[in-house]
Amino acid sequence: MTSTALTPENREKLKRVSTATLTTALFKRGFRNVFIQDVRPLDPKARMVGEAYTLRYIPAREDLDHLGVFAGTEHPQRVAVEACPPGHVMVIDSRKDPRAASAGCILVTRLMQRGVAGIVTDGGFRDSPDIAALGIPAYHNRPSAPTNLIQHHALDLNAPIGCGDVPVYPGDIIVGDGEGVCVIPAHLANEVAAEAYEQTAYEDFVEEKVCEGRGIFGLYPANDETKAEFARWRPGWK
Repeated sequence: MTSTALTPENREKLKRVSTATLTTALFKRGFRNVFIQDVRPLDPKARMVGEAYTLRYIPAREDLDHLGVFAGTEHPQRVAVEACPPGHVMVIDSRKDPRAASAGCILVTRLMQRGVAGIVTDGGFRDSPDIAALGIPAYHNRPSAPTNLIQHHALDLNAPIGCGDVPVYPGDIIVGDGEGVCVIPAHLANEVAAEAYEQTAYEDFVEEKVCEGRGIFGLYPANDETKAEFARWRPGWK
C-alpha cells in the first residue's frame, strides 16, 4: 500500500467538505465503517482536518494508576500531549468508556498552543465547558469530571487503535464537522478530497435548485441535461 501525503490544496478542500459527503465517497470505494460512533463536537461550528496521532487506554489498575504517576515525565498521556505534531489530530481510544475523563482543559490548551488541529476521544472530557470555549476542535462522547486514572491506564502512543468502533491508523486523515468525525485511510485522502469537493459543489447546486422549487428526479442524481446545466453553473461556485 502506497501512502501519499495530503497536499495543502486537498487539506483546504477537506475543510469545506461534510463528513456526510466523505462517508459516501468512501462507501463508493467499499469502506463502510469510517464514521466514529457516539462522538460529538463540543462546539457545533467545529471544522477539523489533520493526520491522526493516537493514544490508547486500557482499563486502570489500582497499583499502577494513582496521582503519583504524573510527577515524572514518562506518563504516556502527558508524553502524547507534548509529542503530537502540529497540524495533527490526537485520537484517543478510551474503549467507549466516558466514566472518567480522557483529558481536561489544561492538556487540551497545551495541544492548542502547540498547533495541534484537534482532539477526539470515544470517552469524555473533564472541564468540557472550558474546552468548548478554547477554539480548538474537540470531540467526545459526553462530559466526564473524574480524572482519567480512575478508569484509564495510558499505554500505546501512535499505534493502530479503535475509536468509536472505527479503526484508526497513525497518519490517517481525520475530518470533523458539526455532525461528527470521519476517518479517511491515508492512501486515499487526496483522491477522496478532490472528489468530495466536487460533490460538495454539486450538492450546493442541487440545494439551490430545490429551493427554487425543482423536484429531485433527474436532479439528484443528475441526468445528462442537469449535468450540462451544472457545468454552466460550476465556475461561479466559491
